[in-house]
Amino acid sequence: YRNEHSKDNHMPYWKLRGPQRAPPGWVAPTENVELTYPDWYSKAMQLEQQQHPDNNKNITNAEHWYFRLNGAYDVENTFLYDELPIFSPTQKSFFMPEVEAQRGINCRFGSKGIIAETHYDFSRNFIIILKGQKRYVLAHPNQCQNLELHPPGHPSARHSKVDWSNPEEWHTGRFPQAQVNEVILQAGDALYLPTSWFHFIVSLNLNYQCNARSGVTYENYDAITDCGF
Repeated sequence: YRNEHSKDNHMPYWKLRGPQRAPPGWVAPTENVELTYPDWYSKAMQLEQQQHPDNNKNITNAEHWYFRLNGAYDVENTFLYDELPIFSPTQKSFFMPEVEAQRGINCRFGSKGIIAETHYDFSRNFIIILKGQKRYVLAHPNQCQNLELHPPGHPSARHSKVDWSNPEEWHTGRFPQAQVNEVILQAGDALYLPTSWFHFIVSLNLNYQCNARSGVTYENYDAITDCGF
């Protein structure tokens, strides 16, 4: 299965599209590797149970792997729809208001300490936590200009260039003006993220999360376009 691998605990999104060139000095922050579930679980449990073997470093400096499992209805990993029937695209529901615009089920299994950098997605998003705990720090789209995003064309466009886990970076540009709220999700919790809401995610322990997207709403469209996206 596909895993994102990082030399530390940060898992920022990035993508080079077609002939797009990387900015000068830019280095891909993660790489894709293949791991079986038992191999991933073994690595995750090592992070869960102990600190980095170098006593001068903590778990944030250790290698991390983010296990990914995707399902497409009647096509790929269809058992996910048996386990999560609320995401079935066969009829409109509270969780799937636009079944014709559904984009499958996306599951990520995280280990202690993993950080997914601040970003927004241009779609509705329902998130279910099946195991463990995650911290979500959320920001309304009207905070876009305060969040110091990588610009369009950058491999990590629409993601914040500020490391929210590093207080030394909190004084960058307009970032000190940003307003956020947060929630701790645990097994059995669901979170609805409206279109274009920003989210910064920290895995507090070993966790399993699945989410599904269903169409786009446009109530925050102006806030994002005024921000340059």
